[in-house]
Amino acid sequence: MNKNILLLATVVISLQVSGFACSKENTLVAMGDIGSIKSSVNDDAGNGAPIQTWSQLTEEQRKVLAPLGSEWDTLRPWQREKMLDIAKDYPKMDAQKQQRVQKRLNSWSRMTPYERENARKRYVQFHALSPEKQDEIRKKWAEHQKLPEAERAKLRKESAELEYGPDLE
Repeated sequence: MNKNILLLATVVISLQVSGFACSKENTLVAMGDIGSIKSSVNDDAGNGAPIQTWSQLTEEQRKVLAPLGSEWDTLRPWQREKMLDIAKDYPKMDAQKQQRVQKRLNSWSRMTPYERENARKRYVQFHALSPEKQDEIRKKWAEHQKLPEAERAKLRKESAELEYGPDLE
């Protein structure tokens, strides 16, 4: 991925040097983490909307997105946009779905950037699988969830040892 970002930066710099994008209005900003090109540094996902800070959110939005409050102003524009979409849909959700959203926002807010990136990668990998394979994984996960906590902890430890070696502790 770093090679891709470096290549993209090289192309943008080359274009600027060659006179393709000399003025501020024509400068293209490459967003390597989302793979898009924006026409201005100040617009949000190319739609001209300013990036909202935490203090600019409505009371309802802040209430729904409270787990992300301390880090809101450091989130990338596309992340903020996604969270604002969730906050917009939140009042229309039934109580069970609202509870699930709050639980997931809390979990997400406690993750490190590394853990979040891994979660994104696993999400993409899972959705790239065939529906049959997805169902198989869902069934295995449901079986895993039925195990006693002690057994799940033992499996987590074994999995970590396989991935990182036995000296993890």
